[in-house]
Amino acid sequence: MKLKTVAAVLGSPIAQSLSPAIHNAAFAQMSKPWRYIAIDVDAEYFEEEVFAARDAGMFGLSITMPHKDAAFLLVQNRDEISQRSGSVNTIFFGDTGTLHGANTDGDGCCDALVRGGASIEGSRAVVIGAGGTARAVVAALGLRGAADIAIVNRTQSRASEASECADVARVGTESDIADATLLINTTSVGMGSNDSPVSSTFFHSALTVLDAVYHPLETAFLTQARQAGARTIDGLWMLICQAVRQEELWCGMTPDPQVMRDAALEALTHRAL
Repeated sequence: MKLKTVAAVLGSPIAQSLSPAIHNAAFAQMSKPWRYIAIDVDAEYFEEEVFAARDAGMFGLSITMPHKDAAFLLVQNRDEISQRSGSVNTIFFGDTGTLHGANTDGDGCCDALVRGGASIEGSRAVVIGAGGTARAVVAALGLRGAADIAIVNRTQSRASEASECADVARVGTESDIADATLLINTTSVGMGSNDSPVSSTFFHSALTVLDAVYHPLETAFLTQARQAGARTIDGLWMLICQAVRQEELWCGMTPDPQVMRDAALEALTHRAL
């Protein structure tokens, strides 16, 4: 059975993923009879599932936790951000069955920042966290002209590894926020809680602040930043912008980001009921 009109997200757990709502809204907006599904797959079956999707004729895969590092090792060809970050969140298939990997998290973050009014070129950025998402963000910021990227993480060795993703990146501390123009949280701190990854005393009005967390949509991190006069961008915009990049890789088309966001917001509303 060939599934040439189907794409999917692979992860575990996957039930709460917003990706089906986002991508199916994009397909409808572009008048394409395609569909996007979620597949819960354990780590031991990940490789088998990717090849099954390829052999079934699916046109693309989104890869979410905990499989992004495994996807990096599995694909034969990688884009520059995935190569620098060691992480893949998007797979598409060549005519000969070749697995192509990309990471749209970094550009998705940068696109969301630009959409919110920030400038990447010449910026001084502080990235909180050092995992796969952080590494992709650091790589994208570097490729798009950031002047300085300070990585703040509890484990210094991981921050040092993440700093290798861009020439202008380095291990930093919270004190670097004072001179920063961009502040990005890539950790899960604040997800479903009122916690913030940094003290409210570090925020200032010259910052543009993005939180990759989107549950809740208004995190304590963003509230504190706004109270200090900073420009803020929620994590849902980052999710949407990286999904737009995935659509462009899979089918060469650019969907309307607002349509995708509206679908995500509706899905979140139903989830809260």
